[in-house]
Amino acid sequence: MSDGLGLGMSGAASASADVDVALAQAWETIRSGLRRSIGVRTFDGWLKPLTLGECDLADGLLKLIAPSEFMANWANTHFAEHLLHAWRALLPQVRQVSIVAGNVAERPVLFSADSVVTAEVPVDESTAVAPEAELRCGTPLEARYTFDSFVVGKANEVAYNAARTLAEGGKLAFNPLFLHGGTGLGKTHLMHAIGHDYLARHPGAKVVYMSAEKFMFEFVSAMRAKDTFSFKQKLRAADVLMIDDVQFIAGKESTQEEFFHTMNELISAGRRLVISADRSPQDLDGIESRILSRLSWGLVADVNPADFELRLNILTRKLQGMPQAQVPQDVVMFLARRISANVRELEGALNRVVAYAALSGKPVDIDFTQATLADILRANQRRVTIDEIQRKVSDHYRIRQAEMSSARRAREVARPRQVAMYLAKQLTPRSLPEIGRRFGGRDHTTVIHAVKQIEKLRQTDAELDADVRLLIRQLEG
Repeated sequence: MSDGLGLGMSGAASASADVDVALAQAWETIRSGLRRSIGVRTFDGWLKPLTLGECDLADGLLKLIAPSEFMANWANTHFAEHLLHAWRALLPQVRQVSIVAGNVAERPVLFSADSVVTAEVPVDESTAVAPEAELRCGTPLEARYTFDSFVVGKANEVAYNAARTLAEGGKLAFNPLFLHGGTGLGKTHLMHAIGHDYLARHPGAKVVYMSAEKFMFEFVSAMRAKDTFSFKQKLRAADVLMIDDVQFIAGKESTQEEFFHTMNELISAGRRLVISADRSPQDLDGIESRILSRLSWGLVADVNPADFELRLNILTRKLQGMPQAQVPQDVVMFLARRISANVRELEGALNRVVAYAALSGKPVDIDFTQATLADILRANQRRVTIDEIQRKVSDHYRIRQAEMSSARRAREVARPRQVAMYLAKQLTPRSLPEIGRRFGGRDHTTVIHAVKQIEKLRQTDAELDADVRLLIRQLEG
């Protein structure tokens, strides 16, 4: 055993003496580190009174002695795991740490390298000198965000399968899992689903979900309270830690420092780590390279914008949970086609249409949907350019794009030009004079005439109306 400590001495007495020296030196080093990490006030009040007790290296058990039962219970609850990590860093033979009061060792609370067992201890708050208020950690999981309620498609199937694999709890081929994609595409849904599924498979496990902003806020609060250890202990004891929108800690050096060490601690301990951001690790600006390296170390899975088929499936699934709602299929198709920015907005649009219909007593149809969602539909219009309109209309009518600006007035050229002007007015924010200039320097009154002419013809000419509808779908994607 003395050889394991590197003492290189023979004889039981010499070995015992050298073990005592090694323990005393290690304890002084740990005390100095704790005083710096948790602050002088907290250290002096709660850990400075602790003294070394018995140490049985054969069993890997070390006892620390506190002057009172209350102090022993409080130190066990708040610092024992941190003490264990500190001891193991210096003397790997220490596998368990027990903090007891005086010579009372009948019911010690053990913190081992294999498991952490805590005890609920009643505290007499009237006589206790309480430390700074204990920080809350994490955000409750959203009950409706489960794997069963997540609609899978080509855009998100890799991320979904990776999330299911991580939640199962078996041996992982990757850690951490990094999910990236735009707002409202389902990253947060998957993270909450991981938490629910993992807890269902491992009752009693500790799952922590929090946004990067909350991580930063609680860490700063802990520093101000000079109690960063409590914050670290809660996160690093998690079986699954999930940090959402990590891009928000960009440029925050102290927060990134803590985040980096938390990542290392969890990965080294074999615990699960899930991180999300709005873009891939390589595209994150203001994040330290060592963090980006760790994020890329595991599995990077992107959550892409939902295609039309997936959007349609999402709406269909949501309507299954609204048995009272009467939404025709053409309206569902319309919503799936027109609202493509993100899934959250798509579901919100459906909720609004159903709610407005119930409040007004009106049936849901295309006109009602367009009126109800006018602001959302405008926001979801793709940025279409006049050049793109001219090119698409020219291709459709099989004329040269140069004819859009020419002076020719032949019907085979004039009608497509009027259609293009009409579409430019409907699909772009450009003014009438600006549209006129893009069509060969024509006056704005010419554009007004073209718009009115096409609007009138659409009422009577089914073929022209079909052409315009087709061109709008193509231009809006």
